[in-house]
Amino acid sequence: MRKLLALAPLLLASACALGPDYKRPPSPPPAAGAFQTAVPGTSLAEPTGRWWRLYDDPVLDGLVQRALAANTDLRVARANLLRAQGMLSEARSGLLPSGDLTAGANYGNDSGGDNGEDQGGSGQKQWSYNGSATIDWEVDLFGRISRSIEAARADAMAVEAARDRVALIVAAETTRSYVDACALAEAVAVAKESADIAGRELTIQQAREKAGAGMKLEVERAAGALANVRAGLPTLEGRRRASLFELAALIGVTPSEVPDEARRCTRAPRPVAAIPVGDGRGLLARRPDVREAERKLAADTARIGVATAELYPRISLGGSGNFFRNDQVRGSDSFSFALGPLISWSWPSLVVGRSHIQQAEAGAQASLAAFDGTVLTALKEVEQALSLYAAEGERNQRLAEAASHADAAYRLADQRYRAGSIAFLELLDTQRDLLDARSALAASTQQLGSLRVDLFKALGSGWEPAADQGKAVDR
Repeated sequence: MRKLLALAPLLLASACALGPDYKRPPSPPPAAGAFQTAVPGTSLAEPTGRWWRLYDDPVLDGLVQRALAANTDLRVARANLLRAQGMLSEARSGLLPSGDLTAGANYGNDSGGDNGEDQGGSGQKQWSYNGSATIDWEVDLFGRISRSIEAARADAMAVEAARDRVALIVAAETTRSYVDACALAEAVAVAKESADIAGRELTIQQAREKAGAGMKLEVERAAGALANVRAGLPTLEGRRRASLFELAALIGVTPSEVPDEARRCTRAPRPVAAIPVGDGRGLLARRPDVREAERKLAADTARIGVATAELYPRISLGGSGNFFRNDQVRGSDSFSFALGPLISWSWPSLVVGRSHIQQAEAGAQASLAAFDGTVLTALKEVEQALSLYAAEGERNQRLAEAASHADAAYRLADQRYRAGSIAFLELLDTQRDLLDARSALAASTQQLGSLRVDLFKALGSGWEPAADQGKAVDR
């Protein structure tokens, strides 16, 4: 017994984990710097907090929180994390001893001889009792268990990052659906105002025709202009309803349960402060998909050690004890025990073992390539989002200027037409320019709001798991 206890520390001290020790691969040096695209209305500060609060819209805040609590995709992601945490607990159990305990009681008679003659058994009914206990503890001499725990921990952290990635997508798409619904409601209002303008012109031309001062041609032109404006209203209304139905699905309710506060929104929210974009270094530390890819690489690297350790013997420290008793036989009580190390070594084929190592190494190489690709994709998506957002922002400003000039031109043309200085066709041209400018500005405003959400999503902007996201993986 003393020898066994003296042997255990020596085995633990000599234990080593086979396989490569994981080191996070370096990112491309340019990735640590500022982004290439400078956008007005943004700052170089690192995103912090929950990015949708930049809109300062209580309705939006409530909708995002409802989505984070009830979205079905996010519920799946949380369940996956719980499963991964359970697998990590199972891997950690390999560090603890395991054992078996059995006990039994039997009632019956022993065997007697023919014709009642005793041939070594009494033939009487009797009770007998037996029990046994075994305990086994594997010494992690070559790191099979520790590498398994390392891989399971990295897997769980990858699933945790995947949950955060889903949560970021849910928050972004909830914001997009709400902003789109509001922007489309605003576009519907603009279209109705345009229809009112066209309708007034048609009324004037109809009155002029009745008075004999106008022509049927002018009435038909005005009626055609009004019909063209009204033709766009069903499409805008349909798109608005589709956005509201998308919002309902994201917050986990049926289409008939679209929140009234979302239905009532008539103006698209806009950020009340500059959008913080940070730099490439912060982006790669912040984006959930980059963290997910990096943790998968760590897990696959640890599995190389697991496969390598399978080539070596497993050493266990164990003990066993057995007890037996019979009521009818004096001195029948017996107890035995045994303690000592056990070495087991299974190698069906060294070729198979080395092929497992090769497979694990190939898996790590694939994960490394996936990580590098995820880094490049993250940087690309941010630059694209910044470029598109900047371009649409500038276009939106130009369209606002064009709409302002078109409105002024229409007012002047209307005055001159009423004074008889220009023909109705010229007035109709300026009216068409005004309506087209208003429609283009409304569409651009809606597109700009959607691109802004794309930028937030690409930045992984300051994602902080909500309190209801579940317990983080124990590092």
